This record gives sequence, structure tokens and C-alpha cells, in this order.
Amino acid sequence: MKFTATDLKIGLVTGALVLGFTALGYRLVDLQVVRHHDLQERAEHNTHRTISRPPMRGQILDIRGNPLATSIPAKIICADPSLLGDRRAQVARALAPLLQTNENFVFERLAPRLREDGKTNGYIVLKRKVTLDAWEAIKKTMSTITFGIDETKLKPLDKRFYTNLRAKAVFAEDDEIRVYPNGRLASHVLGYVANDDLQSGQNGVELAFNSKLTGVRGWLRTEIDKRQRELVVFREEAVDPRDGLNVVLTIDAGLQNIAENELVEIMKKHTPISASCTIVRPRTGEILAMATIPNFDPNRPGAFPMDALRNRIISDIAEPGSTFKIVVISAGLNEQVVHLSDVFNCGHGQFPFAGKVLHDHEPYDDLTVVGIITKSSNIGSAKVGIRLGEQRLYKYITDYGFGTKTGIPLPGEVSGIVHPIEKWSKVSIAQIPMGQGIAVTPLQMVMAMSAIANHGVLMRPMLVDRLENSDGKIVAKYQPQPVRTVATDRAIKDMITALKTVPTKDGTAEKAHMEHFTVAGKTGTAQKVEHGHYAPGKYFSSFIGFFPADNPEIVISIVLDEPKNGHYGGLTAAPYFKEMADRAANYLNLKPDIEVEPLMDGQPRLLQASNTKKGQQLKQH
Repeated sequence: MKFTATDLKIGLVTGALVLGFTALGYRLVDLQVVRHHDLQERAEHNTHRTISRPPMRGQILDIRGNPLATSIPAKIICADPSLLGDRRAQVARALAPLLQTNENFVFERLAPRLREDGKTNGYIVLKRKVTLDAWEAIKKTMSTITFGIDETKLKPLDKRFYTNLRAKAVFAEDDEIRVYPNGRLASHVLGYVANDDLQSGQNGVELAFNSKLTGVRGWLRTEIDKRQRELVVFREEAVDPRDGLNVVLTIDAGLQNIAENELVEIMKKHTPISASCTIVRPRTGEILAMATIPNFDPNRPGAFPMDALRNRIISDIAEPGSTFKIVVISAGLNEQVVHLSDVFNCGHGQFPFAGKVLHDHEPYDDLTVVGIITKSSNIGSAKVGIRLGEQRLYKYITDYGFGTKTGIPLPGEVSGIVHPIEKWSKVSIAQIPMGQGIAVTPLQMVMAMSAIANHGVLMRPMLVDRLENSDGKIVAKYQPQPVRTVATDRAIKDMITALKTVPTKDGTAEKAHMEHFTVAGKTGTAQKVEHGHYAPGKYFSSFIGFFPADNPEIVISIVLDEPKNGHYGGLTAAPYFKEMADRAANYLNLKPDIEVEPLMDGQPRLLQASNTKKGQQLKQH
């Protein structure tokens, strides 16, 4: 069969078509089958996004709704190094001042790095906690950045490179900045959050209620266009985040401020290692203020030494000294082994017992039980303890909560030290009533005094009043929790009668006397123990008191570690109790139980309200 030229042309054209369709088919198979998964990943990487939607961390508020910790929206500045090409240096130079960081740091962060799958890393974080204004400035800078070339003469592929660089190379994700608007106020109560992770509370309420404050993340699965704008019609899934709950504390920022200001004055005058104050509402156990100096600014905790971050009120222990006498005297009254009028001979300041000689700070002889409290006699307290006996004394020590954590919802609380009876020495029965041979936290001690102010009922310290959602709806309401009754109302009334003599001219805390309120309280001066021995010249000084004495509204504890310019609790802590108490009473608008009324001759007359019922006629005192 003879082929003509026309047949040859037709054959060549047919062959070319066959080869073309074969090549096209191969290419289709390659794209649709062989490389389908890889290309699909690229397409989805370019257009599909699963965007995490973090929740806002809940606020921490005081009892009046004032924000103590809050969050403001911010951005995480990110970059895709694979889109920078050889323009990394210019981008780093443009971004560094806006990020308030070093240009070399940005340049190194923008370096492309191969991942395990062999692809260039398309995501790095440049900086967290960037304000929204700063992010707007970054976006403007990236959209207008120039590289010293005439881009009108570029090839289409190069133009696309610069378009992608400006639109996609630097982007942002949602973030927030934790702000403590009052600076150092209540810093030990609040704690702080980790710099790079607002879901990680550190210390204080931020840690204890981290799961409540954090909230739940949401997400968005959608498609975007080449300008990184969402194509809403292609949105596949949208789950809103659930913001964290607000934690409303029992802390009153006004009282907290009063306490911290007075502690500053204590630090100026007595220069102790530390000074602490706790204010409690005794009938509920609510902590109205909890302050320690040195403190810190939770906005920048890293700028302070670790020692300043410690909440000494719950984490430090020491021998309580004479404030502990409230335990043994109330126990003796409750067991009726002593009565207020019983007299004890205090040996002119010396009492040999079990091979030791116990001392008083003054050479007292005969003292009633009231006088033991008034004068803070070590020997008198020891003799009451001996009469009470080891078993009963130990029972009241533990009933008052010593040796166990109070249960306050804060991390770092310790139990203190209460040795079991089998580990007591022969002299322990006499030393423990003086506040020696036992170690307590300031919080344990103030809660014990609060039990006396609360008709003998020990309360669990209450720091959180309620949890609310972002709309202010109450999610959980906490209630006061009685722990146990430590003494009868009769014994407690006798105890308060004795404690009211302390802030008088005959007592150890005359400087705690208030003009318009009757105060009940107790001083404490405990020599510090170092390396198993009492350190000469080093003391913990304290005063714990409450008022109005017969119908208490608040209990205030002040504890100083190694005060200078005097070390007795009645001279160092008691005067600042009065200052705090006067300011707190005015702030809370408390009704006085004492009034000073001038007579016709101009001389003042003290009038004291009846303690049987509020609002009764005043009677002359």
C-alpha cells in the first residue's frame, strides 16, 4: 500500500495529537492521582485555615466589684520566613523598632528553617503581648515597605512575590495582656500569670483558680482569599470561645489599701525584715485584707527577688509568743479549771520547773487570771497550762486549728508545727502556753483570735465570695464554713473580758486603745529561733485585736519580723493597729460603742453602749 504525502501529513498530525493527549493524560494522572495529596495540602495551606479563638481570661475583682486583675486584647506577631526570600534584612530592620526589640534578634528569628518533612517553616512567633495600636503600625509598615527597586518593571512572578511578602509574610493571632491596674495592691493574694502563656497562673488566686479564670478555646475552620480575608460563604465551622469566669474576692480594696499604707509606715519607722497584716470578719471568716511587705508588682514580677513573691502570712512559721496565751487561758476557762478571779503566784518573775527556770518580762507576784492576760505573764500562763494538763492542752491547740492548714484557697500554705504529746519534753507543758515550742502561721493565729471574736466558733478563712460569668451572672456562690466550736459562749465572754484589759493603761498594749470603740486584743513578742537556738536581739512582734469588743466587726493582726527601735508587740505593732482600726472603722462606717460627751463644765464623760443589744440606751461607764 502506497502512502501519499497527504497520508504522511495526516499521520504526523495524528501522532502529534496522540502524543499530546498522552502527555496531557500523564499530567492529569500525575496531578490528580500521584501528587493529589501533596497538591491538596498546598491548596488547603494557601486557602484553608483553622483559626484558634482563645478565650479572654476572667477578671479578679474585689468585693465591691473593683478590678484587681483584668485582661485587654492584644496580638501575637507571627511571620512566614518562606515568603521573605532575600529580603529578610530589610524586613527585620523595618519591624525591630515597632516590636521594641533588637534588629539582629528579628533577623535571626526570620531565618528559614527546614522542618522534619523537608519543607520550610512557615510559622514563627516574633513577639507576644503586642498592643492593637502597635499591630496597626506593623500592618501599615508591611503594606508600604519598599526595597529600592522599580517594581513596575518586574516580571509577573516577581510581582507576585512582593505582593505575597507584603500581605502574608507578617501576620497576627489573637492574644491578651494581663493587667493589674492597682500595681502592688494585694499582689500576694492575686499572684500573676506566665509571661508567654495567660493560661498559666503563677501563685495566688491566678494559680488557685486558674481553671476557672482560663475559659475554653473556640475555633474557626474557613477559607481565605489572597489578601488573607475570610471568605465567609465557605466557612465550615465556627465555635465561639467561652471566656473565663470572674473571681470575686472577699478582699475590700479600700481596706487593703489602708493596711498596705500603714505597713509602709511601719517599715519606715521600725525597718523590720517584713511586716504583715490580715483583716478578718470574724462571724464569716471573710478575709477583708491580706498584706505583706516586701511585696511586688504583678505586672512585672520578674523585676523582683523571689523573696518578695512569698506570701508570708500563709507560708512562714514562727513561735507565736504571748498571742498564743489566748489558747491556754480560754481552754482553762472552758474546762473550768480556772476562773477569772483565781490568783496565781508568779514568783517575782521566776518559776523553776522541770530543770528550767521560766521568766516574766517584769517581776510579778500574785496575778489573777485576768491579770495574767493584762500583764502577759509567762509564768501565770504556764501554771494554767500545768493545771489544764497535757491531753486537754493538746486538744485545744488542735481544736483552734494549729498543726493543720486553714484551708484558705491559696497555694503555698503550710501546716505549722505542733508536736504530738509523746514528743513533748518535760517542760513543754509549761513552755507551750507561753507560745514556745510550737510554730504557727500568722493566718492560723488570726483565725484563732477570730474564733474568740465569733462566740467560740472557728471559721475556715474565706477568700472568694463568688464566681461570675462575663455578663455578671453568678455561677457559684461560696458560703461561710464553720469548722468547729472551740469553747462555750460563757468561757468566751470571760476571755473577752480579760482581753479588753490589754489595750488599757494597765495592759501591754495601751497604744492600741481606740477613742470610740472598745478593743479586745493580745500582744506577742517572740524571740526568733535560728539553727535550733533563740537568737539574741531578734524578735517577732505582733498584736491581734478586734472591735467593738462585745460585738466584733473586724479582727486585725499585725506581725513584724525583727523590728528595730523597739521590739515589744505593744510598742511596735499596737500603735499601727490603732491607726488601721480607726481608718477601717471610718471606711466601713461602723457604729461606735463608746461616745465622748462633754459635760457642762467642759470635762468629757465616757459613755459605753450596752453589749446586750444594738441601739439600746447608752449607759455611763
